Amino acid sequence: MHKGWEGDNTNHNILNATKENLYQYDEEFRDTLGTVDEKGKRIWVYPKKPSGRFHHARIAVTVILLTIFFTGPFIHIGGQPLLMLNFFERRFVIFGQAFWPQDFFLLALTLITFFVFVILFTVVFGRVWCGWACPQTLFMEMVFRKIEYFIEGDANQQRKLNHAPWTGDKIFKKGLKHFIFITISIIISHTAMAYLIGIDTVKEIVSQPPTENLAGFIGLVAFTGIFYGVFARFREQACIAVCPYGRLQGVLLVKDSIVVAYDWLRGEPRGKLKKNEVDTTKGDCIDCKLCVHVCPTGIDIRNGTQLECVNCTACIDACNEVMVKVGKPKGLIRYASYNSIKEGVQKLITPRVIGYSFVLLALLSFLSFMIATRSDIETTVLKVPGTLFQRADDGTITNLYNVEFVNKTFEDITLEVKADSPPEATLSKVGEQAVLVPAGEMLKGVYFIKIPADQVKAAKTVVMVGVYKEGKRIEKVKVKFIGPVKSGKP
Repeated sequence: MHKGWEGDNTNHNILNATKENLYQYDEEFRDTLGTVDEKGKRIWVYPKKPSGRFHHARIAVTVILLTIFFTGPFIHIGGQPLLMLNFFERRFVIFGQAFWPQDFFLLALTLITFFVFVILFTVVFGRVWCGWACPQTLFMEMVFRKIEYFIEGDANQQRKLNHAPWTGDKIFKKGLKHFIFITISIIISHTAMAYLIGIDTVKEIVSQPPTENLAGFIGLVAFTGIFYGVFARFREQACIAVCPYGRLQGVLLVKDSIVVAYDWLRGEPRGKLKKNEVDTTKGDCIDCKLCVHVCPTGIDIRNGTQLECVNCTACIDACNEVMVKVGKPKGLIRYASYNSIKEGVQKLITPRVIGYSFVLLALLSFLSFMIATRSDIETTVLKVPGTLFQRADDGTITNLYNVEFVNKTFEDITLEVKADSPPEATLSKVGEQAVLVPAGEMLKGVYFIKIPADQVKAAKTVVMVGVYKEGKRIEKVKVKFIGPVKSGKP
């Protein structure tokens, strides 16, 4: 038997941590996956139906999160979606605020901030996200698996049904289950698509024949197939083989990280016990293996923190139920850190946590400042390629510029553009003078900047161009004005 702990790159194990225990430990589990046999063939996992205090709490959290997920596309703030990530048109709406490709810096900063938050959260609380909030876990364990339990029964009944010959009863149960799976996958795919292109567009696609919007129809079919395949067949492999977060554990987790952990000091050596029996030669673990039977990824938590563990707490509930039956205290498997089990003290505030917190706070402050000072209009002023200055008949020096206005809002905006400094500089538009920038679009124009020749003192003069909305300056742009080179005095 083996008790191991993977909390950092040193691959600590209990044999090294508790040398007073003279037991032999088997390290073979580190070289294999619980869902793959020695020939590389997948082992189908039949987890026992979970129950208990933590499971009931997870059900409540799931109801809240899935309610938010399915109602999110219908919620609008100021006439705009609560959240829309339209990568196809490069249009993003977050809490009713529009973000465009020109806001790429903000997007990159947001992703960096989120990544630092994930690091900090994982260092302190391990993979709590995976067990309590990850969409893969929520749908798999709290929706699809529940339907499977209801139709096919618990783990042993499912195993027996899968190995049974095809009878009318088996065909009915399998057909009903997969029909419901496909139906739920369709609902999920339409909801996910609504977050990408908007609920109104999804309604339009659904209400029209597929030929009217073939790309949207193909997208919905593809999404449905992906979700059905993941939850009906791929299942826990998404967490084990695809999701990179599990592999980040080896880098992010430390000995003070709180994870679902087995108390090896209290549980070893394992052995059968009767209720209220006192045997000082045995630990509290009676080796019932219920913690293994309820695990949705097929691991033995008593081997320590492993890549496959998603912190779903099913093993905690199962072990607590057994401890009550044998008259032992609960918590043989619990939320704990390596150091809290070994030393009896849980440390949340460590130098690493303080460092990550400081970086996260700095990033959040900078991101908040950038969003608060973000302009609704982004203006770009560039000299027309291949042009220098010109001398006008009225004695002024002129430069020609291309000006682009990007409207980051969902309303048409009328602008006024002026040359703010130097005071003798003037700005005029070529063609129609009105500047009306359509909602969410770009408007281009050509402008002249004029400065009296006797006021041009250098080859390059800085001109400040102001962009005004309803008489209020909302942006200023620094422009380089090219003039004739002044010859020096003899």
